[in-house]
Amino acid sequence: MTSAGPAPAAHTDVLVVGAGPAGLALSLLLLRSGIQVTLAEKSTSFARDFHGEILQPGGQRILDHLGVLAAARDRGARTLDGFQVLEGGRVLLDIDYRRLTPPYAQLLALPQRHLLEELLAACHRLPGFTYLPGHRIHALVHEHDRCAGATLTGPATRTTVAAHVVVAADGRFSRTRTLAGIDAGRTEAFDQDIVWFTLPAPGRATRRVRIHRAAGAAVLVHDTHPDRLRIGWALPHRGWQAAAARGIAPLKDELAAAVPELADLLHTHLTSLSDLTLLDVFAAHAQHWVHDGLVLIGDAAHTHGPLGAQGINLALQDAAALHPVLVDALHTGGCTRERLAPFQQLRERAATQVTRVQRMQAKAFLGPAGPLTTHLRARAAALVTRTPLGAHLTSRIAFGPAPVPVRTDLFTAAPAPLQKGAPTP
Repeated sequence: MTSAGPAPAAHTDVLVVGAGPAGLALSLLLLRSGIQVTLAEKSTSFARDFHGEILQPGGQRILDHLGVLAAARDRGARTLDGFQVLEGGRVLLDIDYRRLTPPYAQLLALPQRHLLEELLAACHRLPGFTYLPGHRIHALVHEHDRCAGATLTGPATRTTVAAHVVVAADGRFSRTRTLAGIDAGRTEAFDQDIVWFTLPAPGRATRRVRIHRAAGAAVLVHDTHPDRLRIGWALPHRGWQAAAARGIAPLKDELAAAVPELADLLHTHLTSLSDLTLLDVFAAHAQHWVHDGLVLIGDAAHTHGPLGAQGINLALQDAAALHPVLVDALHTGGCTRERLAPFQQLRERAATQVTRVQRMQAKAFLGPAGPLTTHLRARAAALVTRTPLGAHLTSRIAFGPAPVPVRTDLFTAAPAPLQKGAPTP
C-alpha cells in the first residue's frame, strides 16, 4: 500500500474503531441522540464468514428498540427454539426458549452480515455519520495526557480524526487496545478449541442448537441461513495441528461417528481441510476499560468462548450501557476517566459472570465422557429441565445476568425512511 501523504484532519464527537455489532450498535444509538460519529472499519465489506451468528433474546430486544431487528430478519434468518444436549442419541438436556415471554421467545440464527448491513444502513440514514471502510487505526493522538483522536491508514491516504472520545470496538485482538498500552488479560480458561464449518442441508433443519456428545467427541450443530447447518467440533485446546496432520478422511470418519445422522452430508460436502476454520477459544478481561478520552467495548474489553451464544448479546448490551454514559459525558464536561467509569462498573460483573458460567458449561458439555460423568450430567440436566430452576436459568442465559435497557428517552433523531427501491449500503 502506498500513501499519498497526510489528509486534512477531520473532527467528530466520537470516533468508533470497528464496525462489528458493538461498534455499529453504539454508533446508531449515539446518532439517534444527536451525537456526531465517525466509524472506521478495516474491511471494505461484510462479505466474509463470521462464526458468531446466534442472537439471544436480550440482543433481539435491543435491536428491536433500535428499529432494525425486523429488517435484519427479512434479509434471511432461522428461528431456533432452544438448546439441547444429546448423548448416545438421547436428549440429556432440553432448554426450551418457548417458555420465555413473547415476542422474544426464541433464538435467531441471524447471519452477522445481515445484522451489520442493516445497522450500517440505519446509521447512513441519520445526520452526523461518517463511515470510513478500509481504514485501519495507525496511532492514537494524545493531548495533555488524554486520548484526543486517532490516525487512520486508508486505501490511499493517512487521516487524523480528532475526537472527544475514541471507542475501541475492534474485537478480541484489538489494535486500539494495544496502542493504548492496555493488556488484554488473556487466560486459557477453556480446555477446548472449536473447528467450524457449514454444510448444505435442505430439509434437515432441527430448530435447535444441539451439542452431540460421543466417546471422545463433542459436536455443536445448528440451522443457519440459507438451508445449511453450522457445525462446531470441539478439540483439545491447541490440538488442531495434530488433528489436521491426520488428513481430512479420518476427521470425517470421526465426525460421522459422533453425529451419524449427518454422515451422508459430511462425506459428500466436507472435502478438504480448507473447509474447516479454527477458533482459538480463550477468555480475556482487560483490567482497565476506560482512560481519559478512550473506552473499550465488547470483545476489546472482554472476550468469551462460544458456548451459550453470548458474544453478540454482550456486545449489544455493552453498546446500550455505554450510550447514556457517553451522552452525559459529552454534554456535561468531557469524556474523562471518571465520567466513563460507570460503564465498566455496570458491565464488568456481567462479563465476569458469563465467563464463569461458560467454563462450567464447557466442562459439563464438552468435557471427557465416562459412566460417572454421564450419570452426573443426567442428574443435573433433569434438575434444569424439570424444575422452576430451568426457567430461571433460561431467562438468565437469554437476557444476560444484567439486562440493559435502551435509553430511548435520549433519542432526538430518527433514521430517514428508506426510499422504495433504493439500494442499502
